[in-house]
Amino acid sequence: MSETNGKVVCMVTGGSGLYGMAIRAHVDSSAEEKDATWVFLSSKDGDLRDRKATEAIFERVRPTHVIHLAAMVGGLFANMSKKVEFYRENMLMNDNVMECCRIYKVQKLVSCLSTCIFPDKTTYPIDEEMIHNGPPHKSNEGYAYAKRMIDVQNRCYAEEYGCKFTSVVPTNIFGPHDNFSIEDGHVLPGLMHKCLIAKRGGGDFSIWGSGTPLRQFIFSEDLGALIVWVMRNYHSVEPIILSVPEEDEVSIKDAAMAVVSGMKYTGPVKFDTSKSDGQFKKTASNAK
Repeated sequence: MSETNGKVVCMVTGGSGLYGMAIRAHVDSSAEEKDATWVFLSSKDGDLRDRKATEAIFERVRPTHVIHLAAMVGGLFANMSKKVEFYRENMLMNDNVMECCRIYKVQKLVSCLSTCIFPDKTTYPIDEEMIHNGPPHKSNEGYAYAKRMIDVQNRCYAEEYGCKFTSVVPTNIFGPHDNFSIEDGHVLPGLMHKCLIAKRGGGDFSIWGSGTPLRQFIFSEDLGALIVWVMRNYHSVEPIILSVPEEDEVSIKDAAMAVVSGMKYTGPVKFDTSKSDGQFKKTASNAK
């Protein structure tokens, strides 16, 4: 990383979440990062939806580099029921962080996208050039369009102001410090929570949907190391997909059975087909 007055200050928004904690784990064990100051923010440090609160954070921290992970996130059913909130809150956060990065002359900004931003009707595997080729799946269009706008803003800031802004596109993340909410969490932690309830006598292990949709899963601490690599070594404004290969894609049923095996659950497993499956597949290419 380049330096300002000999000092590198890397600020991570959303630093107390799954992804932020994974970056912290990598930084804590990396000899390369000993000379840099890393600041991991949580929602307690200020409301990024509020412009003045965001400016106050930048004024206090004075980052030279920013990894922007903070977002309103949730599972399929949360995205379906709160599209306005997912759009508005993420747009506000992204806009405030980007503009403050410009004002405070941040040398590098890396923001986090999602595979749900890709077109619903497309060819596979998806790559970075296909993000804007059609509308996303309707189930999460509020969140998806807000995330797509990060890519648009990155290119606009680069062209008009010369800002070094870029973005990463991770596939489904799992690992320590995740949100294990059944209603609002990611796929694997939600399955683990439901399996635990069933194992403790709370009824059958019921999986929402048919179990046929396909997903790529990546371990959070692998992703943490990759995003620090992007910060140091990836210099294009164009997004980069961070994922396991296409051949490591698995069905939700296979993921659920892995949870059953790992948690040594021996009771009934049922698929609730009255619940929506969401997008059937969003296979991403990690060739880049």
